[in-house]
Amino acid sequence: MGAQRKSPSVSRTKNSITLQYLFDLDSRSNVGSKLLGNDHSGSRSSSDSEDEEIMSVISYCTVTYPFDDPSELASHFDLKRLKLIQLLSIIKTLKKPLEDQILQPLFHMLSSNLFRPLPPPCNNSIASILPDDDDLVATSTAAWPHLQLIYDILLRLIISMEAKELRDYIDQSFITNLLYLFQSDDPRERESLKNVYHRIYSKFTFHRALMRKGMNDVFLYYVFETDDQRHWGIGDLLEIWGSIINGFTIPLKEEHKLFLMRVLIPLHKPTSMQAYHRQLSYCVSQFVQKEPVLGGIAIRGILKYWPVTNCQKEILLIGELEELVEYIDPGQYRKFALPICSKITKCSNSRNSQVAERALYVWNNEQMVKMASRAMEDVFPVLVQGIENNLKGHWSKGVQQLSENVKAMLEEMEPSLYKKCLLKLKLHKSATQLEEKRRRREWDRIETAAAAKNQILHKSVSD
Repeated sequence: MGAQRKSPSVSRTKNSITLQYLFDLDSRSNVGSKLLGNDHSGSRSSSDSEDEEIMSVISYCTVTYPFDDPSELASHFDLKRLKLIQLLSIIKTLKKPLEDQILQPLFHMLSSNLFRPLPPPCNNSIASILPDDDDLVATSTAAWPHLQLIYDILLRLIISMEAKELRDYIDQSFITNLLYLFQSDDPRERESLKNVYHRIYSKFTFHRALMRKGMNDVFLYYVFETDDQRHWGIGDLLEIWGSIINGFTIPLKEEHKLFLMRVLIPLHKPTSMQAYHRQLSYCVSQFVQKEPVLGGIAIRGILKYWPVTNCQKEILLIGELEELVEYIDPGQYRKFALPICSKITKCSNSRNSQVAERALYVWNNEQMVKMASRAMEDVFPVLVQGIENNLKGHWSKGVQQLSENVKAMLEEMEPSLYKKCLLKLKLHKSATQLEEKRRRREWDRIETAAAAKNQILHKSVSD
């Protein structure tokens, strides 16, 4: 997809393109003279001069260079950069729309420079350790001084020209190639891509369905087809989706609800979710704010993909659950109080002190307390057991102190119910101990009987 142009010799390629350009320019000049019925050389207008200048610069900038050893072709790199700056300046100052005879080679030049092979994606082991620091795990693109200007030229064209004038050039193939570039590990390129892609979505309304489907395909392929490899652009694509969701009207279309269920919720599954969780959480919360009834779908999905051994991911999901509780319909409080409180309590008993402390801090949220109060009889036994376990057996003093604070809050809310739950907990513990003693005695009896039988058999064999 969009492979880089290669040539055996840079100088030979440049000369051949220049000669071809001269032949084409001469041919266009003769045809134009015949159509106008004027063969005099002095009739060339200033607009023709501008077109010639643009075509000359485009022809030079179409040539791409290998960046393996920039020192060998430093002069060519610098000259091409100056040509790109000149082309950007010309496009910014144009007073009339560009014609097809210029747009065609111009977009060919943009495609030749942008659509190139990218390095293979890396494994997520490093990305999981440093999820939010692209500068530490990403590598800068050597061609960025040229690519930056290429993106600026493309963005200027999208802004200054009408969508119908660019429809033949910014088509399905062009958009698909742009999506592929989101795998670039250079954050500067992805930022420029994000601006370009969002501008196209805003202006080219006839491409919106295609662009949404393209982004969804990237998400689904990443979740279900890749072997948990890093895709650098997931967060950037979700950021674009966040602005799109923000513009959805109420009531939401069925298509958009399916996007939440089939795409956004499964994005909680990968182990490297930390790298894009901020953007993902924003998209989900936008849906729930627009239609609070969707909060139930989001909560069930998050609980489904809850990690077993990834502590950093647990901390992020606890925060997301807490945020969703603030947006869901209060009529759903009783329905989700037990599963949410059970998960939070389990996290508060974690041997990882950061997870345990984050789970206990949840009870500073008034909405969480309000939700728990809607199902006191179901929730209190779970909470009391978790708090008492921390007070008696957690190694962290900080977790024990926070557990004391939560216990004081619960006792203040329902003192009689807390005592009742505590009594049930003690009775259950006593019953468990008695059952353990009974089972131990039974096993001792079985082992004694087996030893006696073995002894009798041994004697009979000896006789």
